[in-house]
Parts: sequence; C-alpha cells; structure tokens
Amino acid sequence: MTQQLAPLLEQLLGPDLPIAIEAYDGSRLGPPDAPATLLIRSPTALRRIVQAPGELGFGRAYVAGDLDLEGDIFAALELRDLLPDVKLRPAQWMAALRLVGPGALKPVPRPPEEARLHGRRHSKERDAAAVAHHYDVSNDFYRHVLGPSMTYSCAVWTDPAITLEEAQANKHELVCRKLGLEPGMRLLDIGCGWGGMLLHAAEHHGVQAVGVTVSKRQAELAEKRAAEAGLAGKVEVRLQDYRDVDDGPYDAVSSIGMFEHVGVRQLAVYFERCHELLRPGGRLLNHAISRPAGVPGSTADARTRFARRSFIDRYVFPDGELHEVGSVVSAIQRAGFEARHMESIREHYALTLRKWVANLEANWDACVADAGRARARIWRLYMAASALQFETNRTQVHQVLATKTDHGRSGLPLRPRFE
Repeated sequence: MTQQLAPLLEQLLGPDLPIAIEAYDGSRLGPPDAPATLLIRSPTALRRIVQAPGELGFGRAYVAGDLDLEGDIFAALELRDLLPDVKLRPAQWMAALRLVGPGALKPVPRPPEEARLHGRRHSKERDAAAVAHHYDVSNDFYRHVLGPSMTYSCAVWTDPAITLEEAQANKHELVCRKLGLEPGMRLLDIGCGWGGMLLHAAEHHGVQAVGVTVSKRQAELAEKRAAEAGLAGKVEVRLQDYRDVDDGPYDAVSSIGMFEHVGVRQLAVYFERCHELLRPGGRLLNHAISRPAGVPGSTADARTRFARRSFIDRYVFPDGELHEVGSVVSAIQRAGFEARHMESIREHYALTLRKWVANLEANWDACVADAGRARARIWRLYMAASALQFETNRTQVHQVLATKTDHGRSGLPLRPRFE
C-alpha cells in the first residue's frame, strides 16, 4: 500500500518526510528512526483525504480513528505545515482515486464531533452554541488537563521550572495589578470560565467580583468553587451574554481568553459595552490570542476560505476569530478608551500549552472516560499544534490595558509598575 502511496505523497508533501507512514497492510515508508509514525488504519482514511484534501480531510480521518499518531506528537506535527497547501492536480486526482478504489467519491459521514452551527454568525444563540461545543465537554476532563486552577488561558512564567498553578496565579495577579484593584471595587470578568480570576481578585484584592459566561457547566462550577472558598458573598457568577450586562458602573473590566469568540463584526459592540459599563477613570484589560500582521487565516480568521476548512474551526473553536493586535487597539480607542499599555506574552502560552498536553497524556485514561476518545484525541492534537504556533510566532497573545479617561485623567501613575 505505502509503495503505491509513495509517488503521490512525494509529489504532494516533498521527498523528505519528517515522520514515518505505516499502512493497514503493514507496509511502511519514511525514516526508519522516525520520532513519530502516522498510521493509516483503514482505506476510509484515504477516502476522507481525497474528498477534503488538506488539513480538514486529515483532521476528519484522525478524529474518526482512521488515522492515528504514535510517538512524539510535536514531531508528528511537522507534517502539518504541508497540509493546508495540498492541492491535487488532475493526474494526481486520478492516481488517488485508483489507489482508494471503488466508492472513492461516495461521501463518508463526518465524525459526530464536528461542529454544526446554525443561525446568524455571532448572534447570541449561535455564540452560546459555539461556546457549548468547546467548553461544555466535561468539567472533570478540563480538571485533568488544566490542573486545580481550572484556568484555560495563558499562564505567566517567571521561570519554566515553576508549577502550572504558580504560573496561573502569576497571570491573575498581573491582571489585578494592571487593573489597579483595591478592596471594595467592583470587577466585571467577561467570559469568567470556571472562576479563576474571580476567586483570585476577591481573595487577594478584596473586590466584589461579577463573572459572566454563556457556558452552563462553567457557571455551575464557578459558583460552587466560590462557595467552597468562602467567597460566595464577594463573587457572583451569571449565565449571561456580555451584551446583556447592564448593571454598571464597574471600576474594572477583565476579559481573559474570551475575546476570540467575539468576531470582527461585533468588535465595536463589545468594546462599546465595556466602555458603557465602566465608571470614568475605570480600566479595561483585554487578554486575547492574536494573529501576526500579514498572516491571513491564522487559526480561525472567518474571512478566509482556509478558516472554514480548518481542523480547529470545525472541531475546536467554531466561529473563533483572531485579530491583529494593532486593529484591536484601534477598535478599543474608537470605542472611547485610551490604550495605555500592551504586552506580548507569546512564549508563555507555548509553555502553558505544553503543560496541558503533558497533563492530558498523563491522565489519558481518565480524560477518555470523561469526554470520549475522539474528544481526547482532538484536544491532544489542537493543544500540541497550538504550542508550536506560539513558538514559531505564527500565533500571538497580547494583554492590552485601556482606561476610560475622564477629562484627560487616566488614573494611572506616571510610571506604572505591573511586575
């Protein structure tokens, strides 16, 4: 089988495969000492790849179990760089069809884990469905992957040797310092997840913290965690869309790892709502994954054809959109804010993701029991791929601090120190 595949693979992917490929008939090609092996477990894998050439076809075959990866997941992902550009010319199409055999073009059912969203993009209803697809998997699954902090965003590492819990606490403390939180202040955390920022701000800075999320499972657990920490009187968790929050003014607004779900058409609405909810002199901290300038379709840019055919858009973050940080700063200022500080923590996210992958692999059986084998495989692939994206500067993450400046008064000291 692989002897027949070899000429086609060489034309599509080049002569020097970074990993080995082994077919269901036992044949094999690629370096004998390869750090990873792509296993073609059934002819259906080839049908999926022929029907959706590139990343999406490979992704579907992997999720369904028709393809598998053994060995170093990070080494295996070197192959990923070649997949989005795979194009089959007519002669290659014919060769692939002959290889797959009868029924090559008969549609293969998509794996049930593939997102199928309906309605207007970034409507409240569709956003809730997109969030549920990703976050309402299993709280226990996320606990195994994220660790006790249950924090699903980039940590801040003072040293790679510290623990993930320490790094996540560093991140929450950094956000609190940038926001200038003091006892008695009101904090709104948009997209509060399982409550990590709320708990840290209430416990260590004495604020009255309100968190909103459209994930029912997140809201339930965040509320439970606040009660268990003795912070029920200081923390309120709401199952609520940010567009429906109307009980300002707040002294500070944080948004950590939620902005990717907003969408380019909603940027003005999002920042204008943040501006309306803040008191004069209040601060906004927007922490979000970004795409570098000149990199179209990075992860899930909805304006490109690539995004709609990407693995991450179909299986991980449906409707997710990344924005270049300069355009984000401009949108913040158009809403009436004064942008005061921007910080890139790209390398920190690569370290965080590698920790999550290690947690997933160390707790593999429990994760499969909690969320199913396909979901566990999806998360392993997407988190490892994301780590490489951050390491190679194909994806970025920024914290932008802005103030609702009042008659020229920002409320910031002349030389603020956030570290």
